[in-house]
Amino acid sequence: MSVVTDEFVQLSENQKLVRNSIQDICDNFDHEYWRERSAAGEYPTEFVDTLSEQGWMGALIPEEYGGAGMATTETVVMMEEIAASGGGFSAAQAIHGGIYNSVPLVKYGSEEQKERLLPDIAAGDTSIQAFCLTEPNSGSDSTSIETRAEREGGEWVISGQKIWTSRLDVSDYAIVVARTTPKEEVEKKTQGISMFLVNVADAVEQGGLEYDQIDKTASDFVHSYSVYFDDLRIPGENILGEKGDGFYQVLDGLNEERLVIAAECLGLGRLAIDRGVQYANEREVFDRPIGKNQAVQHPLADVYARLQSAKQMTYNAAEQGEDATDLGALANMSKYLASDAAFEAADAAVQTHGGFGIAREYDVERYFREARLTRLVPITQQLVLNYVSEKVLGLPRSY
Repeated sequence: MSVVTDEFVQLSENQKLVRNSIQDICDNFDHEYWRERSAAGEYPTEFVDTLSEQGWMGALIPEEYGGAGMATTETVVMMEEIAASGGGFSAAQAIHGGIYNSVPLVKYGSEEQKERLLPDIAAGDTSIQAFCLTEPNSGSDSTSIETRAEREGGEWVISGQKIWTSRLDVSDYAIVVARTTPKEEVEKKTQGISMFLVNVADAVEQGGLEYDQIDKTASDFVHSYSVYFDDLRIPGENILGEKGDGFYQVLDGLNEERLVIAAECLGLGRLAIDRGVQYANEREVFDRPIGKNQAVQHPLADVYARLQSAKQMTYNAAEQGEDATDLGALANMSKYLASDAAFEAADAAVQTHGGFGIAREYDVERYFREARLTRLVPITQQLVLNYVSEKVLGLPRSY
């Protein structure tokens, strides 16, 4: 149970229901569970299966296909609570893809694709956890991807390499973004990119898909991979939406997802502050709890205020949704503020623990590593500032 009060945002009845339901599930997975998953580098299968069995993987799938039909106003609550429960940012990321990778199928899939896959995804029997976009030579410039998909008869043939593809090891299907028209043949570099649905098991069996795990220092139990496509053949009907519109499809819904990332950062920050406050109240030095010292109090109070500020912006933006004057700016700034607040909160928690701040048994070192990661993904803080500079302040484009 959290020792930190967090009641400054007024929740709707639906949001309260989501919060309470998620808290009930998370209460069954204590700090020791997450510590063990982190130490072993094991995906939290039991946790994800529990959420799946109770229908949470279908949060954004319409009710007509067996989903919950939720909106961003509910998913921000859901993902914040998961991160705050003890698992941190990584726990939220363990299911993030499974929830949000269904959105392209909902929006752009054919009726046959939706009827065939969405009910099973909503029931937790099928997953689309992996999204293959980033490449070694393109980074954040998605228009420069080199992976190609060429039509041959009734099939698409995909070749290329992706990097930092997460959860491919636990995904039944992957969404793959590839160029279907060379850049030299389109008017704008944002054109000629398409999205495809790939059956992972079939791709591996035919020898058209291989992947290697990346050794990394954050999100220990959510694995990321370098992915190699070598003349992978998929059915022609596995394209999502119209050929050449993939880049715009990727952008569509990006603001809502960015708000959910911000909420995950908020949950991580809450978790770090909570552990810092607990330790400050329990740890005694010179016959007094260290929490009596302002040098310990002030950093925790400062980051708590920053976290609440970020939360107000995030939840306000989620509530406004598409009716916002500039949802893109609100979503980007929410992510920026929440990432920084999470990092400062994790840093304060580590400092509060002193030497034990780097001991794995106290968990805060993991929160610190995760919080540093949030400043890089899914968009760097610098790219957010670029967006605000250009789109909000009217400054010239810098790249």
